[in-house]
Amino acid sequence: MSATTLLVLPEARRKKFPLPSFARFLGLALVVFALVAPLVWMVLASFKTNVDIYDPSKFFSFVPTLANYATVFGQANYAAYIWNSFFVALVATVLSLVLAVPAAYSMSRFVMGKSAMVVLLARIIPGVSLLVPWYFVFSQMRLVGSYTILIMSMMFVSLPLILYIMMSYFDSMPEELEEAAQVDGLTPIGAFLRITLPLSMPGVATAGILSFIFAWNNFMFALVLSGSSTKTLPVAIFDFVGYASIDWGGLMAAAVIVTLPIMLIALFTQKYIVSGLTAGATKG
Repeated sequence: MSATTLLVLPEARRKKFPLPSFARFLGLALVVFALVAPLVWMVLASFKTNVDIYDPSKFFSFVPTLANYATVFGQANYAAYIWNSFFVALVATVLSLVLAVPAAYSMSRFVMGKSAMVVLLARIIPGVSLLVPWYFVFSQMRLVGSYTILIMSMMFVSLPLILYIMMSYFDSMPEELEEAAQVDGLTPIGAFLRITLPLSMPGVATAGILSFIFAWNNFMFALVLSGSSTKTLPVAIFDFVGYASIDWGGLMAAAVIVTLPIMLIALFTQKYIVSGLTAGATKG
């Protein structure tokens, strides 16, 4: 009797309490719809004329056109803006990784709490509070509008992000591996370069991917500090917003061009992002 009861009980529970599973499914469906619906509307609107965009009856039933993309790549010179965004994001990410990964290792292994607090403050300080002094200082140095100031401003966002991701990753790695390597004759730097750094590549990939995404999407610094020849994609989108009217078709096509590379990066690298972000979650 006892064995029979134990076998029937799980099935009875599933029939008695179906609501939590349905509620989770409904909540998940609502979240997915809220996230996907604006993207679907953006993609569809990029293939519509402005008249069709304003017509609710033509949400799905419309004659698609590539005129908006022709405007973006032909008249607006978006190829140059794509290159600017890619170059600034890539260089800022590489330089941030070169500086932040060894710094994160030092803070993790040598328990540099005060240095970590300084980095945390840099992460907390609103970026907009630095725009005015940065603009004044770098305008005196004639660097406003150059790639140099754009890369430096993106690094201000990337460095604290990479530091805290890599600190958690290094905290989760056993120090015994480095001690064994030093017993075999490696120096502390050699143990870091040949043992710890190769093992931490998933975390480095995570930090680099997120840093590139933040730099690619950054609007505030690029709006104030870029010039006509160094304008990035998020800033260039505003070319379709006029004083009296808005070219919604061109705006949506440009938004698709901005969003597509980031979505592809997130799609093909999601396993690295998840593994890197959860690296230190089970420590202790």
